[in-house]
Amino acid sequence: MSAAQTFTAALLQWFDVHGRKSLPWQQNPTPYRVWVSEIMLQQTQVATVIPYYERFMARFPSVESLGAVGEDEVLHLWTGLGYYARARNLRACAQTLVARHGGEFPLNLEAVEALPGIGRSTAGAILALSLGLRHPILDGNVKRVLARVFGIAGDPGSAAVLAALWRQAEACTPHARVGAYTQAIMDLGATLCTRNPACTVCPLNALCVAAREGRQAELPGRKRRRARQARAATLLIVETETNGARAILLERRPAPGIWGGLWSPPQFESEFAALDWCRRNLGEPQMATQRLSPIDHAFTHFDLRLTPIRVRCKPEAAVHDGERLWYALNAPPKVGLPQPIRQLFDRLMQLG
Repeated sequence: MSAAQTFTAALLQWFDVHGRKSLPWQQNPTPYRVWVSEIMLQQTQVATVIPYYERFMARFPSVESLGAVGEDEVLHLWTGLGYYARARNLRACAQTLVARHGGEFPLNLEAVEALPGIGRSTAGAILALSLGLRHPILDGNVKRVLARVFGIAGDPGSAAVLAALWRQAEACTPHARVGAYTQAIMDLGATLCTRNPACTVCPLNALCVAAREGRQAELPGRKRRRARQARAATLLIVETETNGARAILLERRPAPGIWGGLWSPPQFESEFAALDWCRRNLGEPQMATQRLSPIDHAFTHFDLRLTPIRVRCKPEAAVHDGERLWYALNAPPKVGLPQPIRQLFDRLMQLG
């Protein structure tokens, strides 16, 4: 038996006893249900995803129902989950599936990979987990397991190391029980072979190069990290109030860039620029500018500090285009908000 076959046999034996088998997307694992879960699980923990997944599937039980709604409703359900391009790609992919594939996922790996927002590993996972088709996967957890067990060193983002990992993933993927194997290797990476691995209870301990040589911290290799940048902006909180009902001016963020497609108070380079825009477009504020506590938010490659300033304008202040709206705090519309903005609105409700 080869090293890859020994690895797979030990992993499946462990999975039969310890693997996760009751996750929501494992019940009736259609390609659609598995696809939504795979997209949500990118960069996000299972415990965080579960309630979002259940709400999402209750609202959009089919490809057709997802493709038929506006982007705002999809982003609204995604609020707080982060990486919002995933939500936009889900909707775009659903529309493509309806228009080109009759609402069904194609069975060909390359055809699935060609869909919006789906890469090679996600395409393989969809077909393996839902239909049992033999395709290797290589998400972050799988890279970590394979790099440690088989001693594949180097930056896993480099072309040479990535190719070596894919070759190993192909060698380890069995011809039978493909769905169980795919779930098993993801489970092992998520529960035992983590950044701080539990090697003493790992079923692959005897096979693992990293455990044998004490190289758990070294494998997988580190990606080259770019220096983090710091950015700052002024957040203009324009309020109106009519008969006790308060509303805040929002604008849609451009699709490329941070919080793409979501709604947020306008951002400016400075307080002066924010107030100047307010006077020119909405009229002179009715109250003195109030400065609120800064909002600090970490993105993948930079840190953002938003300094909110709060002003009040006349209720009849006009919003002339579809890219801005008055967001009623007591009866909010179904639009997508960045999590820090939603938290800011909770604070404003308490401030009164």
